Amino acid sequence: MSAAPILEELELERVPVLTADGAIAVATELAAELAATSSERDVERILPAREVGRLSASGLLAVTVPAEHGGADLPVAVLAEVFRILAAGDPSVAQVPHSHFVYVNAMRHQGTPEQQRFFFGEVLVGRRFGNAQSETGTRHVRDIRTTLTPAGQGRWVLNGTKGYSTGALFADWIPVLAHRDTLADPGAGPLHVAWVERHAPGVTVSDDWAGMGQRTTASGTVELVDVDVHDDRITPYHLTFTGPQTYGAFAQVLHAAIDVGIARAALEESAAFVRTTSRPYPDAQVERATDDPLVVQGLGQMELAVRASEALLREAGLAVDAADADLTAESAAAASLAVAAVRAHSAATAVDVSSRLFEVAGTRSALDQLNLNRHWRNARTHTLHDPAAWKVQHLGRWAVDGTPPPNHGQL
Repeated sequence: MSAAPILEELELERVPVLTADGAIAVATELAAELAATSSERDVERILPAREVGRLSASGLLAVTVPAEHGGADLPVAVLAEVFRILAAGDPSVAQVPHSHFVYVNAMRHQGTPEQQRFFFGEVLVGRRFGNAQSETGTRHVRDIRTTLTPAGQGRWVLNGTKGYSTGALFADWIPVLAHRDTLADPGAGPLHVAWVERHAPGVTVSDDWAGMGQRTTASGTVELVDVDVHDDRITPYHLTFTGPQTYGAFAQVLHAAIDVGIARAALEESAAFVRTTSRPYPDAQVERATDDPLVVQGLGQMELAVRASEALLREAGLAVDAADADLTAESAAAASLAVAAVRAHSAATAVDVSSRLFEVAGTRSALDQLNLNRHWRNARTHTLHDPAAWKVQHLGRWAVDGTPPPNHGQL
């Protein structure tokens, strides 16, 4: 598929180009709407097609398009705050565009000028990128079996199966991580990203995600059978890691923002429950649960943990921005370590606070009809994305002897 005929479609109305303050304000407004219906979506597993559409129309999904292409070009620190706010409203909806931003970032760093002009133009008219990266049943998360096989005349054939494909169901374009092979050496070529249309022949997206938490991310399966891909729809992936990079830190800080948002929402809902519904324990000898010193102490400890995660998130976002402004091995390592710190802390905080919710709110808070357990289910599910313990390992090795963190996409 050549770029020329598709570029003609860009006469569509463009989404708003938001300032930093505008993006925060829009995210805050949308998060309030999301919070009002998040429990219902979780219970009934109602996929958030309308809500994701609202994100697109608002301009939030275009905030990282470079200024030279007509975008807002907002800093990572602002984007992380947008994610945190949205996740406090509904972390499933917040996770859906995660890969969209990761691949906008990938296009920024590895796309040709022609590819950037086209794909950034797509984002500016509200189109969304999905994700077909991870695979199930392989040795580990970086073991990729999907292949691009040469078919002659600048064309390739894409085959493979992807799992955990968050965002693909709602996408216009699905970036697919695959080995770009040669006929002489199949399955061993360098990793590239094939950009395929969601409804292209041979592409099947299945809504078969059935996790206990993050239930409406539609993180299902993408099947790719003899999908036709042209050279101008392929970008290198392997080159991202040949030198200093913030690609991994960028992706990880957005995951951390989701965890921090979950923690804040759990804390606020538990405090609201204590104010309106909980009864005091008799030994406290008080009239209201809000005057029970053990309840106040518990909420204070939860507030302290959430504030610490929020502070680490701000620091990590600024560290990624600083590295992007002056990219060296040292600045990239500093960004990765800052992000590792918030990922480790926010994972523990989200799980702990969403569990302690019941401790401070009391027995009634465990009723199924209230669905307060969704916060813990969301936290426990999302924090499994990649092991927080490895973040601590990399921080420890840096503390012990100054060993920089590894140069890959998970840090």
